[in-house]
Amino acid sequence: MFCPSLSALSDTGVKNYAPELRRPKAEYKDYSSDWSPKDTVRRMQRGKVCSLERFRSLQDKLVLLDEAVAGHDGNVITAVLIFLKRTLRREILFRELEVRQVALCHLIHFLKETGEQKMLLDLLRFLDRTEEVALSQYREHLNIQDVEKKREFLKGCIGLPFSPEDISHIQDHYTLLERQIIIEANDRRLETAGQSEIFQKYPRKASILNMPLVTTLFYSCFYHYTEAEGTFSSPTNLKKTFKIPDKQYVLTALAARAKLRAWEDVDALFTTKNWLGYTKKKAPIGFHRVVEILQRNNAPVQVLQEYVRLVEDVETRLNLATKYKCHDVVIDTYRDLKDRIQLMAYKCKVERGSAEEEKINSILNNTQIRWKN
Repeated sequence: MFCPSLSALSDTGVKNYAPELRRPKAEYKDYSSDWSPKDTVRRMQRGKVCSLERFRSLQDKLVLLDEAVAGHDGNVITAVLIFLKRTLRREILFRELEVRQVALCHLIHFLKETGEQKMLLDLLRFLDRTEEVALSQYREHLNIQDVEKKREFLKGCIGLPFSPEDISHIQDHYTLLERQIIIEANDRRLETAGQSEIFQKYPRKASILNMPLVTTLFYSCFYHYTEAEGTFSSPTNLKKTFKIPDKQYVLTALAARAKLRAWEDVDALFTTKNWLGYTKKKAPIGFHRVVEILQRNNAPVQVLQEYVRLVEDVETRLNLATKYKCHDVVIDTYRDLKDRIQLMAYKCKVERGSAEEEKINSILNNTQIRWKN
């Protein structure tokens, strides 16, 4: 629910008012026991020091809270809530806030900001907001550093009353961390023992523990690409377990294998075979993106050219080929377009006496081509 004045809530307000509520009355030089709740709120809005101790009855305290809400000042509302939190029993405070949604929203925000988890959970339970209780408890994993304890904590969260969408996320989080613990232990052993060539050639820069799913997939594609699907560290196992979409998988695998300059793996990633046994190249992410990723990883021109040719849109293909100096692709495309003028213009951009210039001359001298210009 939208809470008016919530944007006005700030740490400054809490610091300004909260300490004043705990000072003895003798310290107040401008103290009066006759201020009404409205006058008190007005003075607080002006930054004046006010004692709230004179508001002793439940009715007076609630009138004070209602005046604070009516004043639309988040700092004042928070200061009054701190006072009520200190002087009212929780069940009474919760009951009264249930019918005062603006104040309730401010208190929930304040409890989250100050990390008062127990009171927050008690309040959410009182309000029967079970999904929020579950999510609030789940967030506690952020404070757990030990991975084994975090794994057990996440396992316990699976039984909490989450929405179907959230419970799927929690289950995946638990499964991923469990998988990471196994992979980390095995890879650390291999790295320490010097039993794996790839770890010797490309030492790990960080632990895989607590990393996001995409980072874990990249790691797996980098260090464990050829492993069978039955192993926990296999990229195809991760893809299947976490239902990673084809586009995300291809994008990540391409980045990992290109970084290793494993061009044969890149080729296999996009090669498909039909039922007749014929092969063709197919890229769910589009070959223009394949070219960009390969170029970022300093792929040789011969590799780039192969994938630039596969870009279907002619204008995009020409732009990429020109940008990355894939001369053969540019020349062949202008030839196929029967664009003699553009081919002649491109001849000026290649090196004199080069194989590319000879190829252009040969095409221009071919009398069997019916040029369009």
